[in-house]
Amino acid sequence: MAGAQVTLWHIAISHYSEKVRWALAYKSVPHLRRSPMPGLHMLLAAWLTRGRAITLPIVRIDEQTIADSSAIIEALERRFPDPPLLPAEESARRRALGLEDWFDRNLGPYIRRFVFHELRHDPQRMEAIARGAAPDLAARLGPALVPFSNSLTGLRYGAAVARAADQAREKVLVALERLESELGGEQYLAGGRFTVADLTAASLLYPLVLPPEAETVIQEMPESIQAFRAGLRDRRGFRWVQEMFHRHRGAGGGATAVRAPA
Repeated sequence: MAGAQVTLWHIAISHYSEKVRWALAYKSVPHLRRSPMPGLHMLLAAWLTRGRAITLPIVRIDEQTIADSSAIIEALERRFPDPPLLPAEESARRRALGLEDWFDRNLGPYIRRFVFHELRHDPQRMEAIARGAAPDLAARLGPALVPFSNSLTGLRYGAAVARAADQAREKVLVALERLESELGGEQYLAGGRFTVADLTAASLLYPLVLPPEAETVIQEMPESIQAFRAGLRDRRGFRWVQEMFHRHRGAGGGATAVRAPA
């Protein structure tokens, strides 16, 4: 839709934000980006949505404010239908949406918990990632940046509990197995072409795979995650994520993103 005013509120490190950034790029939607300080982003989200949400990403299209990555992509699909992220055929459409929902619920929260738990044991990399994700916050907090980051991720994502992190690690492996099973002998998850199902599975796995095309402030993971990744590099699901980013994220979709303060 020509002339639509689109603003994205996002967190740089967030895989759910990467999901929406990818959708905007894929559909070549020019937009303004705002990156609030982590921690304060929950207050901002509540204010933007009048209490309906406390998480990012959030997108405003003209006067409509949409929270939740799946709802945002649904709105983008209505307003900017080409190229489509949903199959036209009804059964393929249901499959794509069903897989999007499954990966959102069964992969997204757990890979986040696992990664942040491992970062707690590597203060140097936690600091580097936090500085890249929130430079203004880093400047204000100084030496308190890492303790603040550990407290925030522990309280918000359950990353402080070793047993929960171990369970999250297993959930990531289950999701990778589900991805490989659903692919079977196909290149894509639904309808024989790139859809929201592929975009969701690939974007939520980006913290594990770290494809170069992803928009991320993560340059290097802790040794524990690097060892975990090394054992998965030859898995079809791992290589598939790399391929999806290379094919459908690498060109950037022609989207124009103007960054601005929150």
